[in-house]
Amino acid sequence: MFLPEFSQFSALATAITSVTSVLLLLAVSRQLWALRWSITRDRDNKLPLPNGSMGWPLIGETFHWLFQGSNFHVSRREKYGNVFKTHLLGQPLIRVTGAENIRKILLGEHSLVCTQWPQSARIILGPNTLVNSIGDLHKQKRKILLKVFSRAALETYIPRLQDVVRTEIVKWCSKPGSVNVFGAAKALTFRIAVRVLLGLSMGDADVEHLSKIFEELMNNLFSLPIDVSFSGLRKGIKAREKLHAFMEKIIAEKLQNQRCDGNDAFDYILSSAKENGHTLTVQELKEAAVELIFAAHSTTASASTSLILQLLKHPSVVEKARHELEAHGLRRGSKCGSRSILTEWDPEEHSIPSEDEATEKGGNESLRLGTETNCPLFSTRINCCEPAEHRIEQCLDSSFSRPYLSLKKLNQLRYLDCIVKEVLRFLPPVSGGYRTALQTFELDGYQIPKGWSVMYSIRDTHETAAVYQSPEAFDPDRFGSGREESRIGRFNYVPFGGGVRSCIGRELAQIILKTLAIELLCTAEWRLATQTFPKMQTVPIVHPVNGLHVYFDFVNSGKTLPESQSECI
Repeated sequence: MFLPEFSQFSALATAITSVTSVLLLLAVSRQLWALRWSITRDRDNKLPLPNGSMGWPLIGETFHWLFQGSNFHVSRREKYGNVFKTHLLGQPLIRVTGAENIRKILLGEHSLVCTQWPQSARIILGPNTLVNSIGDLHKQKRKILLKVFSRAALETYIPRLQDVVRTEIVKWCSKPGSVNVFGAAKALTFRIAVRVLLGLSMGDADVEHLSKIFEELMNNLFSLPIDVSFSGLRKGIKAREKLHAFMEKIIAEKLQNQRCDGNDAFDYILSSAKENGHTLTVQELKEAAVELIFAAHSTTASASTSLILQLLKHPSVVEKARHELEAHGLRRGSKCGSRSILTEWDPEEHSIPSEDEATEKGGNESLRLGTETNCPLFSTRINCCEPAEHRIEQCLDSSFSRPYLSLKKLNQLRYLDCIVKEVLRFLPPVSGGYRTALQTFELDGYQIPKGWSVMYSIRDTHETAAVYQSPEAFDPDRFGSGREESRIGRFNYVPFGGGVRSCIGRELAQIILKTLAIELLCTAEWRLATQTFPKMQTVPIVHPVNGLHVYFDFVNSGKTLPESQSECI
């Protein structure tokens, strides 16, 4: 009669024993994992390793990092200080915050540290890329690529860049529903990369196809370095091979029809390599092409999205920027209520009519089939009865009402420069940069052992730097002539890194952001499509969770934007 009760007790005891054994095994394995890394400290150095946790065997704290985003680093910085250890993406890592600490790392390139991206990124991008090069090879490649981002080259890019930006904004304003800004920004920067930098003449369908392949590469760039079927690394490698196969055809054409005067990045790379006595292989050119897209795409799309987010949140900044554009002759307008308009036109008289409106008003000579009317946006004449997409094309094909920008004109826009600087301080696209210790050295009272990875934090440094007044506030005026907070300590502001590894395309990135801002401020009005602003995710780059959805329309078009809790800009 006691057998059933005894069986239940035996089963419960067995379960408790099994669970206890598993928990004990996990605890022991975690301790052994931590011990495995603690013994790698340099015995000749008396300083301790930084505080922190190495997580679980093999995976470390990778999943915590992926799920927690920026909160991962914030919580550990608060717990362990500005220098702490962890284990991410298959390697031990020391995370560093603070201007003085970052200064030592950035200026110690090639002596204390060398660049080291996560293994998955190194494999996918390829061994011949600038980001994966070290020592003399890095100097050689950087010298060749400097011509791509020289002042002369940037000046030639601006007209085509501005055309791409204008075309995309017209699409945003013509869309009846809301626009997912981050997705639209990625499409914009990808088009800039392939059409302006690489000089490719491709239809929208081909650009879209190539963009999806590149997106697959980016989605798997930071993954566990395990090359098995269906792994993130394998997907990234396959996407890279598809891009290389496409680029090989383009490169063959470029080598046959090389221009000496420079028209795009490929031309500048080839001529610069020739000037420096270096012949680039086809493999090097393929990797350079993908790296150029990589450099111009995701981080710039992130910054573009952050720019639009801040313009949405701060109408006073928008108004001040528009006044500056008017003062420099880039925006003509008078006040219409509380809103400045691009040109002096009456929407009742000059709005672009639909086909139905034109048919209904057939007796009106100015709207009769085959006649023309004024385009309110670009001050040209268009056929009022063409389909909408044709009317947009007519606007784009005509001469724009504003002249093309130039480096001189962009440099004159002081407040716009402050806006871009503050966007990059407030929401830097990447959280930091990776290095590997070439020798054991001291940092903030701790030893950084030879061979360990070091990641300096851009975002944390911007947020904690004492030189910024109210660093949690978005305030472009902090970079104005009266304050210039960024000049108090060189390494308190490092959105593009620093030293010999500073971002080689930083000037182009800022030109793209300024051009986008100018075209939006002169062309469009916008309103948040959701009830609240989205939260921002920081891994692997800053982007809005579930997107930033915005209604765009042409300035003073007469169309009422859908209601939301956000003020119409």
